[in-house]
Amino acid sequence: MKISGARSETFSAIRKRALAKAGAYATAAAPAPADKTAFLGLTETDLTPAVQNAVKTLLTEIDDLRGEVGRLKAKLAEAEELADRDPLTPVLNRRAFVRELGRIRTFSQRYGSPASLVYFDLDGFKSVNDRYGHAAGDAALQAVAQRLAGNVRDSDIVGRMGGDEFAVILVQADKATAEAKAQSLAQAIEGAPIQFGDWSAPLHVSYGVREISLDMDSEALVAEADAAMFVRKRDVRNTG
Repeated sequence: MKISGARSETFSAIRKRALAKAGAYATAAAPAPADKTAFLGLTETDLTPAVQNAVKTLLTEIDDLRGEVGRLKAKLAEAEELADRDPLTPVLNRRAFVRELGRIRTFSQRYGSPASLVYFDLDGFKSVNDRYGHAAGDAALQAVAQRLAGNVRDSDIVGRMGGDEFAVILVQADKATAEAKAQSLAQAIEGAPIQFGDWSAPLHVSYGVREISLDMDSEALVAEADAAMFVRKRDVRNTG
């Protein structure tokens, strides 16, 4: 079949003409090579030896400032971490713990992931202080904190809520799971007596569990877990 109006020009000729046209366009579009070098807004003519020395000094000062900013950021991060830590034990203080509880609560709300709060109270702590002194009491608190922190996952959070009270946030844990873990943590705390100088004393704790819910803020959740701990402590006394 013959197509009316078809060109008789060969394909190789058409391609040759197109390549030539593209080459001419590329040549026209390419910027002309600069005959001067620009740096920081200065041309090659401006870069006298004195100016070059000034630029080198400026670049050195910029590097020094960057290093100082890095050191200040590191010190700020260290200060923030210290501000979050309990002064006696290797766990978070109450303020930081409550903040983290709010963060976990938001995460649970967003992703529908369960989490629970366990509240611990060291039984008979006053008698330790009265009988052996505050240094012995501090050793007992440090032992509780270390045993809690050493028996939870990296994703869980341990805090000292004040005095002889501690709390743990268990992520990915509903109430039943948290109850089982709380019992395991209590056994870890009570498994060995605290040693201080020439004396040793057993540790006993009470705990309460509250699954983290969206209808309560962080402080209300802490109060609920604390109340659950008190009820358990009272029940143990009544049956003991």
